[in-house]
Amino acid sequence: MINSSSFWVVVIAALSLSVISPALGQAYPVKPIRIIVPNPPGGGTDTMARLVAQKVGPALGQQIIVDNRPGGGGRIAAELVARAPKDGYTLLQASASPLITGPALYPDLTNYDPLKDFAPITLNGTTAYILAAHPSVPVNSVKNLIQIARSKKDGLTYGSTGPGSSAHLGMKLFESMTKVSLIHVSFKGSSQAMVSLTSGEIDIMFGNYQATLGLVRAGRLRALGQSSPNRSSFAPDIPTISESGVPGFEMRQLYSIVAPAGTPMEIIRRLNQEIAKHLTTEDVKKQMAGHGIEISVSTPEELGKLLSSQLVIWTKVIREAGIKAGN
Repeated sequence: MINSSSFWVVVIAALSLSVISPALGQAYPVKPIRIIVPNPPGGGTDTMARLVAQKVGPALGQQIIVDNRPGGGGRIAAELVARAPKDGYTLLQASASPLITGPALYPDLTNYDPLKDFAPITLNGTTAYILAAHPSVPVNSVKNLIQIARSKKDGLTYGSTGPGSSAHLGMKLFESMTKVSLIHVSFKGSSQAMVSLTSGEIDIMFGNYQATLGLVRAGRLRALGQSSPNRSSFAPDIPTISESGVPGFEMRQLYSIVAPAGTPMEIIRRLNQEIAKHLTTEDVKKQMAGHGIEISVSTPEELGKLLSSQLVIWTKVIREAGIKAGN
C-alpha cells in the first residue's frame, strides 16, 4: 500500500512527464537544418532550396544551410540523404532527376529506392515546358503538328540535350501518346539546342519555360502548347498539350522536399506546415515567377502519390523507347 507522501511523489512525477513530453515533441529543431541540393548553385532546384532556407528558417528559429552536392544525375545527393539520420536535420531538395527519371535511367547505379528510402514532406514548386516550333514550320497547333508528323515522309526534327533529358523524354511521351515518329537531334547543351531551333535547323522542341516564352513573345518561336496539366498563370493564352489533342499529357519539373524514411511524423508535419505557410504568400509567388517557377505545395501523402505515379509513367516511357543515358 502506498502512503500519502509516496502517492503525491508519483502524482507530481506523472504531471511533470505530461508537461515535459509535449515540450520535447515541440523542441524540434534545436540545431541548424541542412538541405542537400543535387545541383550546383543556380538553377531551379538550388533556387527553391534557398527560398526555403530564407523563408522557413526564421520561422523555425534555426538556420537552414543549403549544401550543394552535384554529380551522378542527382544520385550522390539522394543517397547521402537516404543514409542520413532520421531526425529531420538532413533534407533533400529534389527535382525529377534523383527521384523519378534517374532511377529509371540508371537502375544498376541507383543505390537507394526512390519511394521506400524517403519520407515525402511537400511539393514546393513546379515548372512546365513549352512545345515550340520555328516560325518556318507550317504548324500552328498540337493537332496540326500531329497531322503533319503523320504525313511528312522525311519526318520532323526535334532537339534535346541528350538521351534521357527532359526534352528527349517529353517528346518520347508525345510520340507514344500520338503514335507519331519524329527525328531526334541531340545537342551538348540547352543553349546550343535553342540556337538551332531559333535558326530553323530543327523544327520543334520542348524548351525551358522562361527562356522559350521570351522567344515566343519576341516572335522568334511559335508556341504550340505547354506541358502542364493546367494553363500556367504566366501564359494563360498558351493552351496545354492535354487540351489540344493529347488528353492526359503532362510533363513538369517537380520540386519537392523529402527526408530520410523513418523520420518522425511530427517533424514531417511541422516542416510541411511551415513550408506551406511561408512559401504561398503573394510576394514569394511573384519572386518565383521571375524564375518561371509556380509555387505549389501538397500534403506528404499527396506528394508520395505524385512521385509514385510519375515514376511509373517515366519508367514505362524509358523502357519502351529503349533509352539509356549516354547513348
